[in-house]
Amino acid sequence: MTVNNVNIHTVHCNNEYDSLNHVIAAPPDYMKITSIINETQSHYAKTNIDIETAIREHKNFINVLKNNGAEVTYLNTSPDLNEQVFTRDIGFAIQDKFFLSNMNHPIRKRETELLNDCLNENRLAFIPFEDSNIEGGDVIVDNDFVWVGISERTEESSLELLKSHLPHHEVTPIHLSLVILHLDCVFNILEDRNALIYPDGMDQTSFDILRRHYNLIEITEEEQFQMGPNVLSIGDKKVISMPESRRINEKLRTLGYEVIEISFSEIIKSGGSFRCCSLPVNRG
Repeated sequence: MTVNNVNIHTVHCNNEYDSLNHVIAAPPDYMKITSIINETQSHYAKTNIDIETAIREHKNFINVLKNNGAEVTYLNTSPDLNEQVFTRDIGFAIQDKFFLSNMNHPIRKRETELLNDCLNENRLAFIPFEDSNIEGGDVIVDNDFVWVGISERTEESSLELLKSHLPHHEVTPIHLSLVILHLDCVFNILEDRNALIYPDGMDQTSFDILRRHYNLIEITEEEQFQMGPNVLSIGDKKVISMPESRRINEKLRTLGYEVIEISFSEIIKSGGSFRCCSLPVNRG
């Protein structure tokens, strides 16, 4: 279904922390663990997803975005697309360009078709990936730098297309551990050159590269499993995080961030949190 749709006017995203003006989302109407595609889902497969709770959590999340000035465009949802709530993966914006992802798992490929329809309805041009797999959860943008997680979902060959369209950016691969789903499950940047990171989620070379660029806040294995790094910055040093991430939230507050705590415990059972459930198309 389509809920209170808002037209997308412009694409503009330079980083992960400027004020969030417009975002694409999809309610978890048909969220369910079926074909297990990550370790988190394996852990929660028996209990599975309480859809009513997930929908309530997602509505609360969207209301916070709207109350902080963001417009929200909803994608149509489909009963056979149980991972659709994680809109971050199916596309991403860098500066004034929108890239349409090429999904690795068949269960998610049709999600990009619905996004394609939405972009066409809004007459927004986009750049498709056709020859290499890449997913938005593996792409983190920080002005002139683009960090790309190399994972089961994203191939290193995809960097060539990015580089061809972003000649003034430094596009750098971050090689992830085999058990890690996406880069944003282990790494996330904030304002003032701070970043959350789970060091064991990547190789040592990648960790050393990021350490030279950011003041790193290291995340524990338990915090990573609970999607602690997958916060969402919405501008003015405001960060959306789960109340269970007590140590992380306290650390962020000591660094001057306003932490907005929202329960998301049902949605994270499928392996994603706030960043995963938001596809920014305009920040600034």
